[in-house]
Amino acid sequence: SCKLLEKKSVSETSSVLRFELPDTSKALNLSTCACILARLELKKESEELEQVIRPYTPISTNELIGSFDLLVKHYPNSKMSGHMYEMNVNDTLDFKHIDFNVKIQAPFKPCTRIGMIVGGTGITPMIQALHAILGSGGEETPIKVDMLYGSRTSDDILGKELLDKWAKENKDLFSVTHVLSNEPEESKWDEGERGFITKELIESSFGPPSEGEKVKIFVCGPPPMYDVFCGPRTETDLTGVLKDIGYDASQVYKF
Repeated sequence: SCKLLEKKSVSETSSVLRFELPDTSKALNLSTCACILARLELKKESEELEQVIRPYTPISTNELIGSFDLLVKHYPNSKMSGHMYEMNVNDTLDFKHIDFNVKIQAPFKPCTRIGMIVGGTGITPMIQALHAILGSGGEETPIKVDMLYGSRTSDDILGKELLDKWAKENKDLFSVTHVLSNEPEESKWDEGERGFITKELIESSFGPPSEGEKVKIFVCGPPPMYDVFCGPRTETDLTGVLKDIGYDASQVYKF
């Protein structure tokens, strides 16, 4: 079990939770972009115990000793995020890591361009990848990263402050285009696009399929996003918009 050390609200629906590791002298030592499983036991009306298991990708790096940070979005009727939302400091939760949860490892060579299609809390493994690419030392060969990040409203963009900071400090290596689907018409927000991530936006933002192994596409978000752009994350075949553009399954990673 890991003890909750701190909980900080970062939007109307999301919080960053810091959990203490069992050994406070060590880092989490999780692979880049890997996730951990949170496990919760809930008592049903029948008094039986129900196990709830959900994957989360920490947004902290292995430089953090003794603890790790999770960015958690509170969904209505979600048992796990609802429980985390109501947790108090010093409450505990069980976590576990399994190798199956590692999709791709840094360094990402021979890749020179990465396109990221992101929705909601799908930003968390992308933050891990960006830490590896833009962080201290970075990649031996510079990688240009272009992110298309879909959110409902401007108040609901998770990690916006960090992403905008990275984009400002690494203009040649990282760009992020925010795409809002439900921003009020009367809103004065003008920091990106409105509507949905489109085929045309992908083609104008990402490296072309013809560049082969030098181009990778990372997709992470809610199930409908996979259905539209690449096919279900449980299937290795590539379908959807990315296939229509001409990308190969070997170029696309479903997180």
